[in-house]
Amino acid sequence: MIVVFAWIADMIVYRWMNLSHGEHLTEALHFFIYDVQKILFLLAVIIYAVSFIRSFFPPERTKKMLSHKREFIGNIVAALLGVVTPFCSCSAVPLFIGFVESGVPLGVTFSFLIASPMVNEVALVLLFGLFGWKIAAIYMGTGLAVAVAGGMMIGRAKMEDQVADYVYQIKMPEVEIASLSWRQRHDYAWQYTQDIIKKVWIYVIVAIGIGGLIHGYAPEDFLVRYAGKDNLFAVPLAVLIGIPLYSNAAGTIPIVHALMEKGMAMGTVLAFMMAVTALSLPEIIILKQVLKPKLIGLFVGINALTITFVGYLFNAIL
Repeated sequence: MIVVFAWIADMIVYRWMNLSHGEHLTEALHFFIYDVQKILFLLAVIIYAVSFIRSFFPPERTKKMLSHKREFIGNIVAALLGVVTPFCSCSAVPLFIGFVESGVPLGVTFSFLIASPMVNEVALVLLFGLFGWKIAAIYMGTGLAVAVAGGMMIGRAKMEDQVADYVYQIKMPEVEIASLSWRQRHDYAWQYTQDIIKKVWIYVIVAIGIGGLIHGYAPEDFLVRYAGKDNLFAVPLAVLIGIPLYSNAAGTIPIVHALMEKGMAMGTVLAFMMAVTALSLPEIIILKQVLKPKLIGLFVGINALTITFVGYLFNAIL
């Protein structure tokens, strides 16, 4: 399919539009047309596959799997579950309430909340397709490490009093996990795929458009000069820029692709991507409904520091 997408982009840009090779507009349009096809196709395929798998892991089952564990093991299990059960930011409040009410330790809960948006399965597959298994493995490994470390730090801080009082007063009823047929799982996955594509396609196209502009128009040495390995402050700057932005990991991939092709250091790009997905302002606003400012500040601070460390580490070793 990738070859077909490249052929379509070539036909549109070079044959129908009759643009010349090597020009800024040509490169930007070719990048845009090619990546729109490829990423939307991959999104549809991967969202369907992951949704089908996720039908075996409803929130009630996830809560039970996280309960009654020794905390360190719970952090690891929670982070791994965050990868295969990626809930969006809008689900943070009910999930947080459910985890706390069911007895899941606070630090374990945060490992899940960090990993769920950060280590996105769609982004993992897209990174594998664009950059190979090594970069994909680095993304997953560092994301899980940040989630486990962040959850353990928050757990050891003993800040249960920084959760809104009403959360502990809620008693959620036990919900029996229905046994779905294969047809029902297919219907769920197909409907969910359609719903997600309808919600995110415009953001994906906008992100690809930004990536295309960077790819076609950014001076060759601009990003290397300001965000390369020689710039000591490139990583924290990327993290600070990423925090107020809002996108899922898949939506950042086109921008990441363009930035790396222009020479931005891998660790800096990885830090930017993690900040956008794990420290998005909308998620912080939603979590404010159940967390007090001190705990929110600790959550943001630990994530920012660990993500910055990851950026510096991989700038040094890659």
